[in-house]
Amino acid sequence: MEILSYDFMIRAMIAAFFTGLAAPVVGTYLVQRRLALMGDGIGHVAVTGVALGLLTGTSPTWTAVAVAIIGAVVIEVIREQGHANGDVALALLFYGGIAGGVLITGIAGQSAARLQEFLFGSITTISPGDVWVTMFLAAAVIVVGVGLAPQLFAVAQDQEFAQVAGLNIRFYNVLVAVMAAVTVTVAMRTVGLLLVSALMIVPVATAQQVTRSFRTTLLAAMLLGVGASFGGLMFSALAADVPAGPTIVLLALACFVLTWPLGVLLRRRRRRLMPFDELEPLAHDEIEEHPHEHGEDCGHPAVPHGDHVDYVHDGHRHAPHGVHYDEH
Repeated sequence: MEILSYDFMIRAMIAAFFTGLAAPVVGTYLVQRRLALMGDGIGHVAVTGVALGLLTGTSPTWTAVAVAIIGAVVIEVIREQGHANGDVALALLFYGGIAGGVLITGIAGQSAARLQEFLFGSITTISPGDVWVTMFLAAAVIVVGVGLAPQLFAVAQDQEFAQVAGLNIRFYNVLVAVMAAVTVTVAMRTVGLLLVSALMIVPVATAQQVTRSFRTTLLAAMLLGVGASFGGLMFSALAADVPAGPTIVLLALACFVLTWPLGVLLRRRRRRLMPFDELEPLAHDEIEEHPHEHGEDCGHPAVPHGDHVDYVHDGHRHAPHGVHYDEH
């Protein structure tokens, strides 16, 4: 455990914490808008920004932020226009971004290994300056994403309703795109530009398995993001000599796989307990005798139904009606 006291490891843990906390915030809105792969596209564009930083001798983080924001706005404009060839334009933008990044890196006299630090992450080599930048940008994403949650959720959930409510739809859509661009650059040293979309989306998908409300999903996804980032970093540093970025992503995916069966059970249970007027009409049979007497302390789930209560028992719903039971 002595490794945990090293300066580079402390910097890595700080970066992992802020990255894991911020990435699912944006991912929650992207999932809500069915734009789960947007982060992956922005990551391709940000490669050119990293290469420009290497070419000019400036911080690759800040040049990546600038290029990623420009790319995110262009992506949002193309998506908003909704032209038939919009997907082709996006593909050209994505592939051009990563190809341009590789080309500019070569012009800058840098090796492919230098670029690989940003493509797949290299959290244990993060500098003190990059830690401060990560903290600042992640904090900005969290403040905006949580502070404007009602407005951002309204726009992501139902744009027509949000527009009727007086919200500026275009502004909030562009804001989410910019937040995604900033998050991509925040996470590029943690999990890498090619894997950042997983840290944005997978914790959200995992949280949705066991939560129902948007706010609960957002908070649970943030906790899962931090857990996956810390867990992957610790496993990489203490248990195996493997890169931290892919380990973080695989741990997040493992959490999703483990919670998926629980999510299926919870959804089935919620459906069984749903009031009848929210389900398809169900036929019912009248039975004279029932081996179990239902009541407040019988231990079976009670479902309000009109002027009486039904009880879930052995896969059916029983409603005591006078001297007989209705069985659904």
